[in-house]
Amino acid sequence: MKVYTQSVNFKADGDLIKFIEKKVGGLEKFHDKIVDAEVFLKVQKTSDKENKITEIKINVPGDEMIVKKVTKTFEEGVSVGVESLKRQLRKSKEKHRDSLVS
Repeated sequence: MKVYTQSVNFKADGDLIKFIEKKVGGLEKFHDKIVDAEVFLKVQKTSDKENKITEIKINVPGDEMIVKKVTKTFEEGVSVGVESLKRQLRKSKEKHRDSLVS
């Protein structure tokens, strides 16, 4: 699966990119037909400590799943987002399996 990462208003370092690819790439275990994933990283200009916006979009045939998290760090946003997507992928797969059975 190809993981595209875009950082808005800043340059993401190599370690962060590797971390994202590893975490998001792990989603393939939960759904075998993932086409690709897009990760958008943005920094809000606020005085809040939680000013990092992480958006992960996963494309599967006939559907796309999007998760958006606002956290203190991008690593935390990616981790929480990936956990959320795991649940969505499981549900999607179960729904697909159920529709094949009936």
